[in-house]
Amino acid sequence: MLIDEVKIKIKGGDGGNGVASFKNTKMSLGPTGGDGGNGGDVYILAVSDLGALRQFRHKKRFAAENGTPGSFRNRDGANGEDMILKVPVGTVVKNLDLNETYELTKINEKILVAHGASGGYGNFHFRSSTNISPRQWQPGHKAREFEFYLELKLIADVGLIGFPNAGKSSLINHLTASKSRVANYHFTTLEPYLGSYYGLILADIPGLIEGASEGRGLGTKFLRHVARCKVLFHLVSSESDDLAKDYKVIKEELKKYSPELTKKDEYVFLSKSDLVDNKQIGSKISELEKVSGKKVLPITIENDTSLKPVRDILTKLIQDKTAPIDEGEKA
Repeated sequence: MLIDEVKIKIKGGDGGNGVASFKNTKMSLGPTGGDGGNGGDVYILAVSDLGALRQFRHKKRFAAENGTPGSFRNRDGANGEDMILKVPVGTVVKNLDLNETYELTKINEKILVAHGASGGYGNFHFRSSTNISPRQWQPGHKAREFEFYLELKLIADVGLIGFPNAGKSSLINHLTASKSRVANYHFTTLEPYLGSYYGLILADIPGLIEGASEGRGLGTKFLRHVARCKVLFHLVSSESDDLAKDYKVIKEELKKYSPELTKKDEYVFLSKSDLVDNKQIGSKISELEKVSGKKVLPITIENDTSLKPVRDILTKLIQDKTAPIDEGEKA
C-alpha cells in the first residue's frame, strides 16, 4: 500500500542540564560543574524509495536524542545524536505551525526541520571575581515540537492518464518491468505505479473520472501526482462510446485541479485499437483528433509494431533528458 500523505510531529532533542559541583581539594574549592550537552537536530532526507512514508503510518511522533547532563571536573555533557527521517523524493514538507513549505526534488537532498535545544550552564560558567563559589546552574532548554504534513508528489518523466480501464496499466507493464494490476473493471490501479524505460521514469496514474477534482472516485488523491510529470500520455480507449467526451472530461478535471497541468506536453493515443476494425479506427482517430487538436496514434499491446511510435517518442525524451547542457544556456 502506498502511503502518500501523513501528518507527524517532529521535535529536536532537549538540552541536558548543567550541574553544580566543586573541587574537593583542600584550599581549592572552586566550581567545576560542566554544561549540559545540546539536543540533536532533526533532518528530512529525500531517497529513491517510493514507499518511505510507510514508516509514519503508525508512529506519529519523532524526536532527536536529548543532550546529556554536565558532570564534575568541568565535563560538559554529550550532545544528542541527530535524527534523519527518510522520505521519497518528490515529497512536499509543510511545517503547519510556522506555515513554511519545502520541496525535496532531488535524491539525497536534506533539510533541517527541527533544531535541538541548547544545554544548560553548569556552575563553572557563573564564576567571577565577586562570585567565587557559585551554586547556580541551569536546566537544559526544551526543544520546540512542530506538526508537519508530508505529501508525496511523484516525480516522473511521463505520466499515463485517462479513464479507468483505458489500458494504461497494460501499456506500462509492456514497456517496463512494472507490475501494475490489470483487470476489466474500474479502479484496478489504486495507487501509482512506476516503471523505468531505459532510465526514463513512467508513472501509471490511477484512472480519473468526471468530478475527480472535487473528490469523486479516487478524487484528488492522485491528481497531485500528475503535477510533476514532465510529459503526459493521454490514453482513450477505442471501446468508448464517446471518445470526445472521454478526452474532454479528463482535460477538464486537470484544468480544475490546476490550469498548469493543461500546459504540459501531451501525446494522445487511441488504445486497444485491436478491438475495432480498420474502418472504425479511421473514424475514431478523426473524432479524437478533432477534439484534441493533436495527432492521434492507435496502439495496442497485442501488436508490438503499433507501439513503435510510442518507443520513438520515449527515445526522443531520453535524448532530451541526457543531452549535455549548452554553456550558452548556463549563462
